[in-house]
Amino acid sequence: MLHGLLDTPPRFLFFTGKGGVGKTSTASATAIALADRGHRVLLVSTDPASNLDEVLGLSLASAPRQVPGVPGLEAMNIDPMAAAAAYRERVVGPYRGVLPASAVASIEEQLSGACTVEIAAFDEFTALLADPVATDVYDHVIFDTAPTGHTLRLLSLPEAWTDFIDTNTLGTSCIGPLSGLSNQQDRYRAAVATLADGTRTVLVLVSRPDPLALGEAARAATELGALGIANQRLVINGVFRSTDPDDPLAASLAARAAAALAALPSELSDLARDEVPLLAWSPVGIPGLRALVAGTPPALVAEPAVPVADTIPLAVLVDQVAERGRGLVLTMGKGGVGKTTLAAAIAVELASHGHEVDLTTTDPAAHLDAVLGTGDGSDSGSLRVSRIDPDRVTADYVADVLANAGAGLEASARAVLEEDLRSPCTAEIAVFREFARTVAEATDHFVVLDTAPTGHTLLLLDAARAYHREVGRQGGTVPPEVEALLDRLTDPDFTSVFVVTLPEATPIHEAAALQADLRRAGIEPAAWVVNQSLAAAGVTDPVLVARANGETRYLDEVATRHALRLALVPMLAEAPTGLDGLSHLLSPATAGT
Repeated sequence: MLHGLLDTPPRFLFFTGKGGVGKTSTASATAIALADRGHRVLLVSTDPASNLDEVLGLSLASAPRQVPGVPGLEAMNIDPMAAAAAYRERVVGPYRGVLPASAVASIEEQLSGACTVEIAAFDEFTALLADPVATDVYDHVIFDTAPTGHTLRLLSLPEAWTDFIDTNTLGTSCIGPLSGLSNQQDRYRAAVATLADGTRTVLVLVSRPDPLALGEAARAATELGALGIANQRLVINGVFRSTDPDDPLAASLAARAAAALAALPSELSDLARDEVPLLAWSPVGIPGLRALVAGTPPALVAEPAVPVADTIPLAVLVDQVAERGRGLVLTMGKGGVGKTTLAAAIAVELASHGHEVDLTTTDPAAHLDAVLGTGDGSDSGSLRVSRIDPDRVTADYVADVLANAGAGLEASARAVLEEDLRSPCTAEIAVFREFARTVAEATDHFVVLDTAPTGHTLLLLDAARAYHREVGRQGGTVPPEVEALLDRLTDPDFTSVFVVTLPEATPIHEAAALQADLRRAGIEPAAWVVNQSLAAAGVTDPVLVARANGETRYLDEVATRHALRLALVPMLAEAPTGLDGLSHLLSPATAGT
Protein backbone atom coordinates (compact mmCIF):
# COMPACT_ATOMS: atom_id res chain seq x y z
CA MET A 1 0.00 0.00 0.00
CA LEU A 2 1.32 3.49 0.85
CA HIS A 3 3.21 2.61 4.01
CA GLY A 4 6.64 3.45 2.59
CA LEU A 5 5.46 6.92 1.66
CA LEU A 6 3.91 7.42 5.08
CA ASP A 7 7.00 6.42 7.08
CA THR A 8 9.05 9.62 6.60
CA PRO A 9 6.91 12.20 4.79
CA PRO A 10 8.42 15.69 4.31
CA ARG A 11 6.42 18.88 4.79
CA PHE A 12 5.40 19.28 1.13
CA LEU A 13 4.16 16.41 -1.04
CA PHE A 14 3.21 16.77 -4.72
CA PHE A 15 1.20 14.03 -6.43
CA THR A 16 1.32 14.03 -10.22
CA GLY A 17 1.09 11.66 -13.16
CA LYS A 18 -0.84 10.83 -16.31
CA GLY A 19 -4.55 11.60 -16.18
CA GLY A 20 -6.68 8.85 -14.66
CA VAL A 21 -3.92 7.04 -12.75
CA GLY A 22 -5.39 7.81 -9.31
CA LYS A 23 -3.54 10.93 -8.20
CA THR A 24 -6.49 12.33 -6.26
CA SER A 25 -7.35 9.09 -4.46
CA THR A 26 -3.73 8.39 -3.45
CA ALA A 27 -3.14 12.01 -2.40
CA SER A 28 -6.37 11.99 -0.38
CA ALA A 29 -5.64 8.63 1.21
CA THR A 30 -2.16 9.85 2.18
CA ALA A 31 -3.61 13.02 3.69
CA ILE A 32 -6.18 11.06 5.71
CA ALA A 33 -3.56 8.58 6.93
CA LEU A 34 -1.25 11.38 8.11
CA ALA A 35 -4.13 13.14 9.87
CA ASP A 36 -5.12 9.85 11.51
CA ARG A 37 -1.58 9.69 12.89
CA GLY A 38 -2.06 13.03 14.62
CA HIS A 39 -0.60 15.41 12.01
CA ARG A 40 -2.18 18.68 10.88
CA VAL A 41 -2.58 18.38 7.12
CA LEU A 42 -3.73 20.70 4.31
CA LEU A 43 -4.79 18.97 1.07
CA VAL A 44 -4.83 21.29 -1.97
CA SER A 45 -5.97 20.64 -5.54
CA THR A 46 -4.28 22.70 -8.25
CA ASP A 47 -6.13 20.89 -11.04
CA PRO A 48 -8.56 23.10 -13.01
CA ALA A 49 -10.64 19.93 -13.45
CA SER A 50 -10.41 18.97 -9.79
CA ASN A 51 -12.49 16.05 -8.54
CA LEU A 52 -11.28 16.37 -4.96
CA ASP A 53 -14.80 17.35 -3.86
CA GLU A 54 -16.26 14.08 -5.11
CA VAL A 55 -13.48 11.90 -3.74
CA LEU A 56 -13.75 13.43 -0.26
CA GLY A 57 -17.53 13.75 -0.39
CA LEU A 58 -17.82 17.48 0.41
CA SER A 59 -17.96 20.81 -1.36
CA LEU A 60 -14.65 22.69 -1.35
CA ALA A 61 -13.74 26.29 -2.10
CA SER A 62 -10.59 28.43 -2.30
CA ALA A 63 -10.31 28.62 1.50
CA PRO A 64 -9.39 25.56 3.62
CA ARG A 65 -12.32 23.57 4.96
CA GLN A 66 -12.29 20.94 7.71
CA VAL A 67 -12.92 17.45 6.33
CA PRO A 68 -15.71 15.87 8.44
CA GLY A 69 -14.69 12.68 10.16
CA VAL A 70 -10.96 13.36 9.81
CA PRO A 71 -9.69 15.57 12.68
CA GLY A 72 -6.61 17.51 11.63
CA LEU A 73 -7.34 17.45 7.88
CA GLU A 74 -8.40 20.50 5.90
CA ALA A 75 -8.83 20.69 2.13
CA MET A 76 -9.25 23.34 -0.58
CA ASN A 77 -9.34 23.87 -4.35
CA ILE A 78 -7.35 26.55 -6.14
CA ASP A 79 -9.98 27.83 -8.57
CA PRO A 80 -8.13 29.55 -11.45
CA MET A 81 -11.11 31.65 -12.54
CA ALA A 82 -11.95 32.81 -9.01
CA ALA A 83 -8.28 33.56 -8.39
CA ALA A 84 -8.17 35.63 -11.58
CA ALA A 85 -11.27 37.60 -10.55
CA ALA A 86 -9.73 38.37 -7.15
CA TYR A 87 -6.41 39.28 -8.78
CA ARG A 88 -8.11 41.69 -11.19
CA GLU A 89 -9.97 43.38 -8.36
CA ARG A 90 -6.75 43.80 -6.35
CA VAL A 91 -5.21 45.57 -9.34
CA VAL A 92 -8.23 47.55 -10.50
CA GLY A 93 -9.93 48.31 -7.18
CA PRO A 94 -7.63 51.13 -6.03
CA TYR A 95 -8.31 53.03 -9.27
CA ARG A 96 -12.12 52.96 -9.09
CA GLY A 97 -13.37 56.47 -8.45
CA VAL A 98 -9.86 57.85 -8.97
CA LEU A 99 -9.32 57.35 -12.70
CA PRO A 100 -11.92 57.99 -15.39
CA ALA A 101 -14.26 55.07 -16.06
CA SER A 102 -12.72 54.62 -19.52
CA ALA A 103 -9.25 54.19 -17.99
CA VAL A 104 -10.53 51.65 -15.46
CA ALA A 105 -12.26 49.76 -18.28
CA SER A 106 -8.98 49.72 -20.22
CA ILE A 107 -7.15 48.17 -17.26
CA GLU A 108 -9.89 45.56 -16.84
CA GLU A 109 -9.66 44.72 -20.54
CA GLN A 110 -5.89 44.25 -20.26
CA LEU A 111 -6.41 41.90 -17.31
CA SER A 112 -9.12 39.81 -19.00
CA GLY A 113 -6.80 37.43 -20.81
CA ALA A 114 -5.73 33.89 -20.00
CA CYS A 115 -2.34 35.18 -18.79
CA THR A 116 -4.13 36.73 -15.83
CA VAL A 117 -5.76 33.38 -15.03
CA GLU A 118 -2.37 31.69 -15.02
CA ILE A 119 -0.54 34.25 -12.92
CA ALA A 120 -3.40 34.49 -10.39
CA ALA A 121 -3.53 30.72 -9.81
CA PHE A 122 0.27 30.63 -9.73
CA ASP A 123 0.24 33.42 -7.13
CA GLU A 124 -1.97 31.36 -4.81
CA PHE A 125 0.15 28.26 -5.39
CA THR A 126 3.39 30.02 -4.44
CA ALA A 127 1.77 31.54 -1.36
CA LEU A 128 1.01 28.06 -0.04
CA LEU A 129 4.46 26.84 -0.97
CA ALA A 130 6.63 29.73 0.18
CA ASP A 131 4.69 31.98 2.58
CA PRO A 132 5.08 30.56 6.11
CA VAL A 133 2.15 32.61 7.37
CA ALA A 134 -0.19 30.86 4.93
CA THR A 135 0.61 27.32 6.08
CA ASP A 136 2.46 27.53 9.40
CA VAL A 137 -0.38 25.79 11.28
CA TYR A 138 0.06 22.62 9.20
CA ASP A 139 2.63 19.85 9.54
CA HIS A 140 2.15 18.80 5.92
CA VAL A 141 0.81 20.42 2.74
CA ILE A 142 -0.21 17.92 0.06
CA PHE A 143 -0.79 19.08 -3.52
CA ASP A 144 -3.05 17.06 -5.80
CA THR A 145 -1.92 18.44 -9.15
CA ALA A 146 -3.16 18.50 -12.72
CA PRO A 147 -1.97 15.79 -15.15
CA THR A 148 1.75 15.65 -15.79
CA GLY A 149 2.20 18.10 -18.66
CA HIS A 150 0.38 20.87 -16.82
CA THR A 151 2.09 20.04 -13.52
CA LEU A 152 5.49 20.46 -15.15
CA ARG A 153 4.43 23.89 -16.35
CA LEU A 154 3.07 24.78 -12.90
CA LEU A 155 6.27 23.71 -11.16
CA SER A 156 8.42 25.58 -13.69
CA LEU A 157 6.46 28.82 -13.32
CA PRO A 158 8.25 30.16 -10.22
CA GLU A 159 11.56 30.13 -12.09
CA ALA A 160 9.99 31.31 -15.37
CA TRP A 161 8.23 34.30 -13.84
CA THR A 162 11.22 35.15 -11.63
CA ASP A 163 13.50 35.19 -14.69
CA PHE A 164 10.96 37.27 -16.62
CA ILE A 165 10.69 39.85 -13.84
CA ASP A 166 14.47 39.92 -13.40
CA THR A 167 15.07 40.67 -17.08
CA ASN A 168 12.08 42.96 -17.68
CA THR A 169 13.40 46.53 -17.72
CA LEU A 170 10.33 48.35 -18.97
CA GLY A 171 7.76 47.29 -16.37
CA THR A 172 5.04 46.15 -18.76
CA SER A 173 3.71 42.73 -19.66
CA CYS A 174 0.72 40.78 -20.92
CA ILE A 175 -0.74 41.07 -17.42
CA GLY A 176 -0.25 44.80 -17.10
CA PRO A 177 2.21 46.64 -14.84
CA LEU A 178 4.79 44.37 -13.22
CA SER A 179 5.19 46.38 -10.04
CA GLY A 180 2.88 44.05 -8.12
CA LEU A 181 4.71 40.99 -9.35
CA SER A 182 8.09 42.48 -8.55
CA ASN A 183 6.93 42.88 -4.96
CA GLN A 184 6.30 39.11 -4.91
CA GLN A 185 9.71 38.18 -6.27
CA ASP A 186 11.15 37.10 -2.93
CA ARG A 187 8.24 34.72 -2.49
CA TYR A 188 8.75 33.28 -5.97
CA ARG A 189 12.43 32.66 -5.24
CA ALA A 190 11.47 31.00 -1.96
CA ALA A 191 9.10 28.74 -3.91
CA VAL A 192 11.93 27.67 -6.23
CA ALA A 193 14.14 26.90 -3.22
CA THR A 194 11.40 24.88 -1.52
CA LEU A 195 10.76 22.75 -4.60
CA ALA A 196 14.47 21.93 -4.87
CA ASP A 197 14.92 21.13 -1.16
CA GLY A 198 14.61 17.36 -0.79
CA THR A 199 14.34 17.63 2.99
CA ARG A 200 11.14 19.65 2.64
CA THR A 201 9.60 18.43 -0.63
CA VAL A 202 8.91 15.09 -2.31
CA LEU A 203 7.38 14.67 -5.75
CA VAL A 204 5.20 11.55 -5.90
CA LEU A 205 4.87 10.17 -9.42
CA VAL A 206 1.64 8.17 -9.63
CA SER A 207 1.26 5.64 -12.44
CA ARG A 208 -0.63 2.55 -13.50
CA PRO A 209 1.16 -0.68 -14.46
CA ASP A 210 0.84 0.35 -18.09
CA PRO A 211 3.68 1.14 -20.52
CA LEU A 212 2.20 4.50 -21.61
CA ALA A 213 1.59 5.72 -18.07
CA LEU A 214 4.99 4.50 -16.89
CA GLY A 215 6.65 6.10 -19.92
CA GLU A 216 5.04 9.42 -19.08
CA ALA A 217 6.13 9.09 -15.45
CA ALA A 218 9.69 8.44 -16.63
CA ARG A 219 9.66 11.55 -18.83
CA ALA A 220 8.27 13.57 -15.94
CA ALA A 221 10.99 12.26 -13.61
CA THR A 222 13.65 13.48 -16.05
CA GLU A 223 12.07 16.90 -16.58
CA LEU A 224 11.45 17.41 -12.87
CA GLY A 225 15.07 16.55 -12.20
CA ALA A 226 16.07 19.23 -14.69
CA LEU A 227 13.99 21.70 -12.67
CA GLY A 228 15.98 20.75 -9.57
CA ILE A 229 13.28 18.54 -8.03
CA ALA A 230 15.35 15.47 -7.29
CA ASN A 231 13.50 13.94 -4.31
CA GLN A 232 11.01 11.73 -6.17
CA ARG A 233 8.99 8.67 -5.25
CA LEU A 234 6.89 6.27 -7.36
CA VAL A 235 3.41 4.95 -6.58
CA ILE A 236 2.05 2.30 -8.95
CA ASN A 237 -1.71 2.18 -8.59
CA GLY A 238 -4.15 -0.52 -9.73
CA VAL A 239 -1.77 -3.51 -9.81
CA PHE A 240 -3.94 -6.50 -10.75
CA ARG A 241 -3.18 -10.13 -9.98
CA SER A 242 -5.93 -12.50 -11.08
CA THR A 243 -7.31 -15.30 -8.91
CA ASP A 244 -9.47 -16.85 -11.68
CA PRO A 245 -7.48 -18.92 -14.20
CA ASP A 246 -10.62 -19.40 -16.31
CA ASP A 247 -11.15 -15.69 -17.02
CA PRO A 248 -9.13 -14.86 -20.17
CA LEU A 249 -9.54 -11.09 -19.75
CA ALA A 250 -8.34 -11.28 -16.14
CA ALA A 251 -5.35 -13.37 -17.15
CA SER A 252 -4.49 -10.91 -19.91
CA LEU A 253 -4.81 -7.86 -17.65
CA ALA A 254 -2.62 -9.50 -14.99
CA ALA A 255 0.00 -10.49 -17.58
CA ARG A 256 0.04 -6.98 -19.05
CA ALA A 257 0.56 -5.48 -15.60
CA ALA A 258 3.36 -7.92 -14.77
CA ALA A 259 5.09 -7.25 -18.11
CA ALA A 260 4.88 -3.48 -17.61
CA LEU A 261 6.43 -3.74 -14.14
CA ALA A 262 9.15 -6.06 -15.40
CA ALA A 263 10.05 -3.50 -18.07
CA LEU A 264 10.05 -0.53 -15.70
CA PRO A 265 11.84 2.42 -17.37
CA SER A 266 15.35 3.02 -16.08
CA GLU A 267 14.39 6.54 -14.96
CA LEU A 268 12.00 4.96 -12.43
CA SER A 269 13.81 1.79 -11.41
CA ASP A 270 15.91 3.43 -8.70
CA LEU A 271 13.04 5.38 -7.10
CA ALA A 272 11.52 4.27 -3.81
CA ARG A 273 8.24 2.59 -4.72
CA ASP A 274 4.82 1.78 -3.29
CA GLU A 275 2.25 -0.46 -4.99
CA VAL A 276 -1.53 -0.27 -4.61
CA PRO A 277 -3.55 -3.27 -5.85
CA LEU A 278 -6.58 -2.95 -8.11
CA LEU A 279 -9.43 -2.54 -5.67
CA ALA A 280 -12.82 -4.25 -5.80
CA TRP A 281 -14.37 -1.04 -4.48
CA SER A 282 -14.21 2.57 -5.56
CA PRO A 283 -11.90 4.63 -3.29
CA VAL A 284 -14.41 7.44 -2.87
CA GLY A 285 -15.47 8.80 0.52
CA ILE A 286 -13.56 8.64 3.78
CA PRO A 287 -14.15 4.88 4.50
CA GLY A 288 -13.05 3.90 0.99
CA LEU A 289 -9.92 6.07 1.20
CA ARG A 290 -8.97 4.72 4.63
CA ALA A 291 -9.44 1.21 3.25
CA LEU A 292 -7.05 2.01 0.41
CA VAL A 293 -4.24 2.48 2.95
CA ALA A 294 -5.32 -0.36 5.22
CA GLY A 295 -5.83 -2.82 2.37
CA THR A 296 -9.18 -4.02 3.71
CA PRO A 297 -12.43 -3.14 1.92
CA PRO A 298 -15.01 -0.97 3.68
CA ALA A 299 -18.49 -2.25 4.36
CA LEU A 300 -20.16 -2.09 0.96
CA VAL A 301 -23.82 -2.26 0.09
CA ALA A 302 -24.29 -4.52 -2.91
CA GLU A 303 -25.81 -2.60 -5.79
CA PRO A 304 -28.56 -4.39 -7.72
CA ALA A 305 -27.61 -5.17 -11.28
CA VAL A 306 -29.01 -2.70 -13.79
CA PRO A 307 -29.25 -3.85 -17.41
CA VAL A 308 -26.76 -2.12 -19.67
CA ALA A 309 -28.62 0.48 -21.70
CA ASP A 310 -28.98 0.19 -25.46
CA THR A 311 -26.02 1.68 -27.25
CA ILE A 312 -25.01 2.68 -30.75
CA PRO A 313 -21.91 0.91 -32.12
CA LEU A 314 -18.98 3.29 -32.26
CA ALA A 315 -18.41 2.23 -35.87
CA VAL A 316 -21.88 3.53 -36.79
CA LEU A 317 -21.12 6.91 -35.22
CA VAL A 318 -17.88 7.14 -37.20
CA ASP A 319 -19.67 6.13 -40.40
CA GLN A 320 -22.10 9.02 -39.89
CA VAL A 321 -19.18 11.43 -39.50
CA ALA A 322 -17.53 9.99 -42.60
CA GLU A 323 -20.61 10.83 -44.69
CA ARG A 324 -19.78 14.55 -44.30
CA GLY A 325 -16.57 14.12 -46.26
CA ARG A 326 -14.69 16.67 -44.15
CA GLY A 327 -14.79 18.38 -40.77
CA LEU A 328 -13.46 18.36 -37.21
CA VAL A 329 -13.68 15.55 -34.65
CA LEU A 330 -12.79 16.29 -31.02
CA THR A 331 -12.37 13.65 -28.33
CA MET A 332 -12.83 15.32 -24.96
CA GLY A 333 -12.96 14.18 -21.35
CA LYS A 334 -11.06 13.67 -18.13
CA GLY A 335 -7.42 12.62 -18.41
CA GLY A 336 -6.86 8.87 -18.58
CA VAL A 337 -10.24 7.89 -20.06
CA GLY A 338 -8.78 6.90 -23.42
CA LYS A 339 -9.23 10.04 -25.54
CA THR A 340 -5.95 9.50 -27.39
CA THR A 341 -6.68 5.86 -28.19
CA LEU A 342 -10.21 6.59 -29.39
CA ALA A 343 -9.06 9.61 -31.43
CA ALA A 344 -6.52 7.37 -33.14
CA ALA A 345 -9.12 4.65 -33.77
CA ILE A 346 -11.56 7.18 -35.26
CA ALA A 347 -8.84 8.66 -37.47
CA VAL A 348 -7.77 5.23 -38.71
CA GLU A 349 -11.38 4.32 -39.49
CA LEU A 350 -12.01 7.59 -41.38
CA ALA A 351 -8.83 7.02 -43.37
CA SER A 352 -9.99 3.48 -44.20
CA HIS A 353 -13.02 5.07 -45.87
CA GLY A 354 -10.61 6.76 -48.28
CA HIS A 355 -10.64 10.20 -46.64
CA GLU A 356 -7.63 12.42 -46.03
CA VAL A 357 -7.22 12.65 -42.24
CA ASP A 358 -4.97 14.71 -39.98
CA LEU A 359 -4.65 13.28 -36.47
CA THR A 360 -3.12 15.69 -33.98
CA THR A 361 -3.17 16.59 -30.31
CA THR A 362 -3.16 19.63 -28.04
CA ASP A 363 -2.24 17.49 -25.04
CA PRO A 364 1.23 18.25 -23.60
CA ALA A 365 1.43 14.58 -22.57
CA ALA A 366 0.61 13.30 -26.06
CA HIS A 367 1.54 9.75 -27.01
CA LEU A 368 -0.13 9.28 -30.41
CA ASP A 369 2.90 7.52 -31.89
CA ALA A 370 2.85 4.90 -29.15
CA VAL A 371 -0.87 4.26 -29.67
CA LEU A 372 -0.53 3.98 -33.44
CA GLY A 373 2.57 1.83 -33.12
CA THR A 374 4.55 4.05 -35.49
CA GLY A 375 7.10 5.19 -32.94
CA ASP A 376 8.67 7.74 -35.27
CA GLY A 377 5.78 10.06 -36.10
CA SER A 378 5.55 8.66 -39.63
CA ASP A 379 2.36 8.94 -41.63
CA SER A 380 0.40 6.03 -43.04
CA GLY A 381 -1.31 6.44 -46.40
CA SER A 382 -4.03 9.06 -46.15
CA LEU A 383 -3.49 9.44 -42.38
CA ARG A 384 -1.09 12.15 -41.20
CA VAL A 385 -0.01 12.37 -37.56
CA SER A 386 1.28 15.47 -35.78
CA ARG A 387 1.44 17.25 -32.44
CA ILE A 388 1.11 20.89 -31.50
CA ASP A 389 4.61 21.38 -30.07
CA PRO A 390 4.62 24.37 -27.67
CA ASP A 391 8.31 25.17 -28.22
CA ARG A 392 8.03 25.16 -32.00
CA VAL A 393 4.78 27.11 -32.25
CA THR A 394 6.00 29.66 -29.69
CA ALA A 395 9.16 30.31 -31.67
CA ASP A 396 7.10 30.64 -34.85
CA TYR A 397 4.62 32.97 -33.15
CA VAL A 398 7.34 35.26 -31.75
CA ALA A 399 9.07 35.45 -35.12
CA ASP A 400 5.77 36.24 -36.86
CA VAL A 401 4.81 39.00 -34.40
CA LEU A 402 8.22 40.64 -34.62
CA ALA A 403 8.22 40.44 -38.42
CA ASN A 404 4.77 41.99 -38.72
CA ALA A 405 3.70 44.00 -35.67
CA GLY A 406 7.33 44.80 -34.90
CA ALA A 407 8.21 45.96 -38.40
CA GLY A 408 8.85 49.70 -38.58
CA LEU A 409 8.57 50.25 -34.81
CA GLU A 410 10.96 52.65 -33.17
CA ALA A 411 13.66 51.01 -31.08
CA SER A 412 11.94 51.76 -27.77
CA ALA A 413 8.57 50.43 -28.94
CA ARG A 414 10.14 47.28 -30.39
CA ALA A 415 11.94 46.71 -27.07
CA VAL A 416 8.58 46.81 -25.27
CA LEU A 417 7.16 44.25 -27.71
CA GLU A 418 10.18 41.94 -27.43
CA GLU A 419 10.01 42.07 -23.66
CA ASP A 420 6.30 41.31 -23.69
CA LEU A 421 6.93 38.28 -25.91
CA ARG A 422 9.41 36.85 -23.39
CA SER A 423 6.56 36.38 -20.91
CA PRO A 424 5.73 32.75 -20.01
CA CYS A 425 2.17 33.52 -21.20
CA THR A 426 3.33 33.81 -24.81
CA ALA A 427 3.51 30.02 -25.16
CA GLU A 428 -0.17 29.71 -24.21
CA ILE A 429 -1.16 32.31 -26.80
CA ALA A 430 0.94 30.61 -29.46
CA VAL A 431 -0.58 27.18 -28.78
CA PHE A 432 -4.06 28.70 -28.96
CA ARG A 433 -3.32 30.28 -32.34
CA GLU A 434 -2.03 26.93 -33.63
CA PHE A 435 -5.15 25.22 -32.27
CA ALA A 436 -7.31 27.65 -34.26
CA ARG A 437 -5.17 27.12 -37.36
CA THR A 438 -5.49 23.34 -37.04
CA VAL A 439 -9.28 23.60 -36.73
CA ALA A 440 -9.35 25.73 -39.89
CA GLU A 441 -7.65 22.96 -41.86
CA ALA A 442 -10.78 20.82 -41.48
CA THR A 443 -12.56 22.85 -44.16
CA ASP A 444 -11.36 20.51 -46.92
CA HIS A 445 -10.54 17.22 -45.16
CA PHE A 446 -10.91 15.55 -41.74
CA VAL A 447 -9.01 16.74 -38.68
CA VAL A 448 -9.21 14.54 -35.58
CA LEU A 449 -8.01 16.39 -32.47
CA ASP A 450 -7.06 14.52 -29.33
CA THR A 451 -7.62 17.32 -26.84
CA ALA A 452 -5.93 17.97 -23.55
CA PRO A 453 -7.60 16.80 -20.30
CA THR A 454 -10.88 18.48 -19.50
CA GLY A 455 -9.80 21.40 -17.32
CA HIS A 456 -7.16 22.63 -19.75
CA THR A 457 -9.47 22.21 -22.73
CA LEU A 458 -12.23 24.17 -21.05
CA LEU A 459 -9.85 26.97 -20.19
CA LEU A 460 -8.83 26.99 -23.83
CA LEU A 461 -12.42 27.17 -25.09
CA ASP A 462 -13.67 29.54 -22.41
CA ALA A 463 -10.75 31.86 -23.08
CA ALA A 464 -11.36 32.01 -26.83
CA ARG A 465 -12.39 35.63 -26.79
CA ALA A 466 -9.69 36.51 -24.26
CA TYR A 467 -7.05 34.90 -26.47
CA HIS A 468 -8.68 36.63 -29.42
CA ARG A 469 -7.96 39.96 -27.73
CA GLU A 470 -4.47 38.94 -26.65
CA VAL A 471 -3.44 37.76 -30.12
CA GLY A 472 -4.67 41.09 -31.46
CA ARG A 473 -2.86 43.08 -28.76
CA GLN A 474 0.53 41.48 -29.41
CA GLY A 475 0.26 40.85 -33.12
CA GLY A 476 -1.67 43.90 -34.20
CA THR A 477 -4.15 41.86 -36.25
CA VAL A 478 -6.32 38.84 -35.51
CA PRO A 479 -5.77 35.93 -37.94
CA PRO A 480 -8.93 34.84 -39.78
CA GLU A 481 -8.74 31.33 -38.30
CA VAL A 482 -8.95 32.84 -34.80
CA GLU A 483 -11.86 35.05 -35.87
CA ALA A 484 -13.76 32.02 -37.17
CA LEU A 485 -12.89 29.55 -34.39
CA LEU A 486 -15.98 29.80 -32.22
CA ASP A 487 -18.32 29.65 -35.21
CA ARG A 488 -16.61 26.48 -36.40
CA LEU A 489 -16.70 24.82 -32.99
CA THR A 490 -20.42 25.50 -32.62
CA ASP A 491 -21.38 24.25 -36.10
CA PRO A 492 -22.62 20.61 -35.79
CA ASP A 493 -22.17 20.13 -39.55
CA PHE A 494 -18.48 20.95 -39.13
CA THR A 495 -17.55 19.78 -35.62
CA SER A 496 -18.36 16.46 -33.90
CA VAL A 497 -17.49 16.29 -30.21
CA PHE A 498 -17.25 12.84 -28.64
CA VAL A 499 -17.34 13.03 -24.84
CA VAL A 500 -15.16 10.14 -23.65
CA THR A 501 -15.50 8.72 -20.15
CA LEU A 502 -15.13 5.59 -18.04
CA PRO A 503 -17.95 3.76 -16.22
CA GLU A 504 -17.00 5.31 -12.88
CA ALA A 505 -18.44 8.11 -10.77
CA THR A 506 -15.80 10.82 -11.11
CA PRO A 507 -15.12 10.54 -14.88
CA ILE A 508 -18.87 10.48 -15.62
CA HIS A 509 -19.73 13.41 -13.38
CA GLU A 510 -16.83 15.41 -14.78
CA ALA A 511 -17.96 14.54 -18.30
CA ALA A 512 -21.45 15.78 -17.40
CA ALA A 513 -19.96 19.08 -16.20
CA LEU A 514 -17.94 19.27 -19.43
CA GLN A 515 -21.11 18.76 -21.48
CA ALA A 516 -22.89 21.51 -19.55
CA ASP A 517 -20.01 23.90 -20.27
CA LEU A 518 -19.96 22.92 -23.92
CA ARG A 519 -23.68 23.53 -24.20
CA ARG A 520 -23.31 26.96 -22.60
CA ALA A 521 -20.77 27.71 -25.32
CA GLY A 522 -23.26 26.54 -27.96
CA ILE A 523 -21.53 23.19 -28.62
CA GLU A 524 -23.73 20.07 -28.54
CA PRO A 525 -21.78 16.80 -28.20
CA ALA A 526 -22.42 14.31 -30.98
CA ALA A 527 -22.26 11.35 -28.59
CA TRP A 528 -20.80 9.94 -25.40
CA VAL A 529 -18.34 7.05 -25.53
CA VAL A 530 -18.01 4.98 -22.35
CA ASN A 531 -14.65 3.26 -22.62
CA GLN A 532 -13.10 0.17 -20.95
CA SER A 533 -16.34 -1.28 -19.59
CA LEU A 534 -16.01 -4.51 -17.61
CA ALA A 535 -19.79 -4.87 -17.52
CA ALA A 536 -19.71 -5.31 -21.30
CA ALA A 537 -16.74 -7.71 -21.24
CA GLY A 538 -18.19 -10.86 -19.60
CA VAL A 539 -15.68 -11.22 -16.74
CA THR A 540 -15.67 -13.92 -14.02
CA ASP A 541 -12.70 -12.95 -11.82
CA PRO A 542 -14.13 -11.87 -8.41
CA VAL A 543 -12.41 -8.47 -8.33
CA LEU A 544 -13.43 -7.71 -11.91
CA VAL A 545 -17.00 -8.92 -11.32
CA ALA A 546 -17.29 -6.60 -8.31
CA ARG A 547 -16.06 -3.69 -10.38
CA ALA A 548 -18.39 -4.64 -13.26
CA ASN A 549 -21.39 -4.69 -10.91
CA GLY A 550 -20.39 -1.25 -9.71
CA GLU A 551 -20.46 0.07 -13.28
CA THR A 552 -24.07 -0.66 -14.09
CA ARG A 553 -25.66 2.23 -12.21
CA TYR A 554 -23.24 4.68 -13.83
CA LEU A 555 -23.98 3.32 -17.31
CA ASP A 556 -27.69 3.77 -16.61
CA GLU A 557 -27.03 7.34 -15.41
CA VAL A 558 -25.25 8.19 -18.64
CA ALA A 559 -27.98 6.68 -20.81
CA THR A 560 -30.94 8.22 -18.96
CA ARG A 561 -29.58 11.58 -17.80
CA HIS A 562 -26.65 12.73 -19.92
CA ALA A 563 -26.12 11.24 -23.38
CA LEU A 564 -28.34 11.79 -26.39
CA ARG A 565 -26.41 8.96 -28.05
CA LEU A 566 -24.14 6.45 -26.33
CA ALA A 567 -21.44 4.05 -27.53
CA LEU A 568 -20.08 1.44 -25.12
CA VAL A 569 -16.56 0.05 -25.61
CA PRO A 570 -15.65 -2.98 -23.46
CA MET A 571 -12.32 -3.59 -21.81
CA LEU A 572 -10.20 -5.55 -24.29
CA ALA A 573 -7.90 -8.43 -23.50
CA GLU A 574 -5.16 -6.92 -25.66
CA ALA A 575 -4.09 -3.30 -25.46
CA PRO A 576 -5.64 -1.42 -28.41
CA THR A 577 -2.42 -0.19 -30.00
CA GLY A 578 -1.28 -0.39 -33.59
CA LEU A 579 -3.60 -0.40 -36.58
CA ASP A 580 -4.96 -3.89 -35.86
CA GLY A 581 -5.51 -3.21 -32.17
CA LEU A 582 -7.29 0.08 -32.86
CA SER A 583 -9.59 -1.60 -35.35
CA HIS A 584 -10.91 -3.85 -32.55
CA LEU A 585 -12.40 -0.79 -30.83
CA LEU A 586 -14.73 -0.31 -33.79
CA SER A 587 -15.47 -3.93 -34.67
CA PRO A 588 -19.15 -4.95 -34.35
CA ALA A 589 -18.30 -7.37 -31.56
CA THR A 590 -16.87 -4.68 -29.33
CA ALA A 591 -18.50 -1.41 -30.38
CA GLY A 592 -21.71 -1.81 -28.44
CA THR A 593 -24.21 -4.22 -26.95
